[in-house]
Amino acid sequence: MSTLHGSWIEKDGSVFFFIWGEIWRSIIINEIEDANLHPFSLEAAELISILENNYQLIGIEQVERITIKLPSYPVKSGKSKKIIPLLSGQKKMSGQEISSYSLHNWSVNGVFLQPLQILRFFEHLPLGLTEDSPITIGEDLRFWGYVYYWCLDLVNRQKFLPSLVDSQAVWYPLLDNLLDQTLLAKLIQNIPPACYAYEGLKLSPEALILSFLRVTFDQVLRQKLKTITYPPRRSWIQPWFKSLSQKDAEIKLDSKSLKRLENALKTWTLPIQDYLLTPNNLQLAYAQFNVCFILTPPDTQNIDQSQGDWLLKYGLQALDDATFILEAQTIWSYSAAQFYLEDRVINYPQEALLKGLGIAAKIYEPIKISLEESLPVSCSLNPIQAYELIRVIAWQLQDNGLGVILPPGLSPGVNEKRLGLKIQAEVNPRQGERLTLQSLLNYDLFLSVGEEILSRSDFEKLLNQRSPLVEVKGQWIALQPADVRAAQSILNQSYQKNTLSVEDALRVSLGEPTQIAKLPVVGFDASGSLKNLLNHLMGNQGIEPITHPVGFQGTLRPYQANGVGWLAFLEQWGLGACLADDMGLGKTPQLLGFLLHLDSENLLNQPVLVICPTSVITNWEREVKKFAPSLSTLIHHGEKRSRGNAFIQAVGKQNIVITSYSLIQRDLKSFEAVQWQGIVLDEAQNIKNAQTKQTLAIRKLKGSFKVALTGTPVENRLSELWSIFEFLNPGFLGTQAFFQRRFALPIEKTGDREALNILRSLVRPFILRRLKTDLSIIQDLPEKQEMNVFCSLSTEQANLYQNLIEKSLEEIDESTGIQRHGLILTLLLKLKQLCNHPALFLKEKELAHSERSGKLLRLEEMLEEVITEGDTALIFTQFAEWGKLLTPYLAKRLNREVFFLYGGTSRQDRQAMIDRFQQDPNAPPIF
Repeated sequence: MSTLHGSWIEKDGSVFFFIWGEIWRSIIINEIEDANLHPFSLEAAELISILENNYQLIGIEQVERITIKLPSYPVKSGKSKKIIPLLSGQKKMSGQEISSYSLHNWSVNGVFLQPLQILRFFEHLPLGLTEDSPITIGEDLRFWGYVYYWCLDLVNRQKFLPSLVDSQAVWYPLLDNLLDQTLLAKLIQNIPPACYAYEGLKLSPEALILSFLRVTFDQVLRQKLKTITYPPRRSWIQPWFKSLSQKDAEIKLDSKSLKRLENALKTWTLPIQDYLLTPNNLQLAYAQFNVCFILTPPDTQNIDQSQGDWLLKYGLQALDDATFILEAQTIWSYSAAQFYLEDRVINYPQEALLKGLGIAAKIYEPIKISLEESLPVSCSLNPIQAYELIRVIAWQLQDNGLGVILPPGLSPGVNEKRLGLKIQAEVNPRQGERLTLQSLLNYDLFLSVGEEILSRSDFEKLLNQRSPLVEVKGQWIALQPADVRAAQSILNQSYQKNTLSVEDALRVSLGEPTQIAKLPVVGFDASGSLKNLLNHLMGNQGIEPITHPVGFQGTLRPYQANGVGWLAFLEQWGLGACLADDMGLGKTPQLLGFLLHLDSENLLNQPVLVICPTSVITNWEREVKKFAPSLSTLIHHGEKRSRGNAFIQAVGKQNIVITSYSLIQRDLKSFEAVQWQGIVLDEAQNIKNAQTKQTLAIRKLKGSFKVALTGTPVENRLSELWSIFEFLNPGFLGTQAFFQRRFALPIEKTGDREALNILRSLVRPFILRRLKTDLSIIQDLPEKQEMNVFCSLSTEQANLYQNLIEKSLEEIDESTGIQRHGLILTLLLKLKQLCNHPALFLKEKELAHSERSGKLLRLEEMLEEVITEGDTALIFTQFAEWGKLLTPYLAKRLNREVFFLYGGTSRQDRQAMIDRFQQDPNAPPIF
């Protein structure tokens, strides 16, 4: 797999975007002729092919060489020693960790992109590795991709102004708010070294980013505008106006009109010229500080808080660290052009402070009045003015590139302190009734601010202060009129009381925002069995492990005993559980231990339905016999399987019924007619597509408990996560449309951390996932794990198998001596081929699909899990012909290159594959 790199670089006084790539090659150290040529650099034809096929960059012919400084390490070959560049992401060489490296100049093959080609390239550039992508994206190229998408965001927010430079019309980005200025500072701080490691590059990292941003932004806007339909009245403006949407930005005007236009544009942009990214304005890149305003509440120990003045202090704040502040009083006492503090340098601090105060004075009158002082450091605000600052002025200041720091709890948004509600609840089920998510709560509501509960008299005291800003036991809050009215309805009990369930209690306790009577619920106190449930689910109390289920044949490892206890606890509440341990950690023994525990408690009164891939039905049957032989088992599969009343009577006598996903839809009526004790999905990723007929059929089945077994990290795939949870705990994550709107789109499109954290807290109690890399797990595992997986024969395999046996046994019976031995060995060989796949036995030239072989079907499922986990796998087979059939089939099905080594592989190719598998970070994961 190739890795693409690129950056904005200088050449002959101009700037271009340069693209190059690297790919693993097996190299012979002694045969390297050009010590400066990057041995893994993509050849010209390879690079052009990638750009044409994946990025629609047609017509690139010229490839040039550029020198770049890259991390490198020494390699010995015999007596010689040479320097080799480190591949992107490479950590090992010949299986050994690379501990140290140095920087070395390398020549690489690459192409220069024209401005329009840059846009086309980034339009098709994935910032992450997609499953169907034949290439990976280097850290440097990914960085410029983020800058490009920032350009698009600025255009969409209309953060731009047109201008004129050297008789050409241009568009410039406008960074006039704190959000964009902070983002620019972070981009400058985090630019990868590879972006400015090119030979001859004179631009600083700051200037490099601004240069790319200006050029790309101008091209993006021209592409979006196409034409401007509004015609200006003055003829001397019209050429400039039209050229803003044309490829050729040159303006043909006489010198007088051109000068007039320049003066007009300068006057027009004067108020915001410091925020325009013009070539001459680099101060935005180097200005790592902005003016900020710190609101300080009155000292309530010495003054009546309703009458006390608030203080708005002035200072300079670091854009890359909001906690780093230089106060105005210090700035005025130091008149030098540069101020040194810790490891930072602030240029012209007094001028920067005055400039920011001048902008703020136009927005907020109290700041304007304070500028009448010669050295302004702060201004006083009465409670009404402070409330106005918090609710209205603060965002206006921030939108003009100024920082605002408010006291804890007063910043509008998630962390704002408000009047809220605390719930005290318990659940009292009727005698014999089982507690579930739908069980109703008995609850009371209490008015509160944070953790402090307010009585009626406390609330009336707050209102009597007649101030919009009040302090409650050290916490400041802004009293909003709507909140006051809602609080009064709670105290007067004039609101419409909602019915709350255990599910609502769980949502609130796990942090999902909830409102009652238009006030946010800020606390939840539970008692009795409800408290026990919430404490266990939220991790405050450990769940008792079940180490020795009655009837379990074998020994559960400690983490497996914890898993059995966890399943048993969730079953008590009728909660669905997703056991998502790594492949090989023993999910099946844990499930069987759990069923044996239910049986020992006389709770296993009805059959449990296990739905699994067809390829592991036999394996499930053997696992039950091995670990839980006391549990009766029925296999519902094959043409002779029972249906209707016969099926109902048959399963009524069983503890476990094992069937396949493919039969659920076909025999749905039979399955629906049974009241299942529980429903277990093995390889639960089979229902990842929520709207397939198979998934919809499975969701129709009723069971007292539900368990999903999967070895893949379902929490990384939001659509799959919803589908599995809709099976486990229907409705818990809302409808699919709600889930998309509330979680999937904000998380996947905008990287919403708040939505991500809420979703994690909601699903975490129901997912148990342990990794083989966990230290506690590693210490408990043997050095080598060997697991036999038994696969069922397909119908075609079974028929061929039977026919082969019958025919061969007749020949064997009629033969003697060495001939008889030969026939037996031939039969065994043919049976092995047949068990692999009928295509191998029948000597077919290609594989069409895996359903013809239970063994191949299971292999394919396991490899998908391996790839999802980011692991690698070695596959061994006795037959070279089978490897020749399997390799292209797996490459196509898994959308990955697959290595194949057999007796006919040359020594050179053999070593090349092994080296690449061990060393290339982008090597195929399947060998």
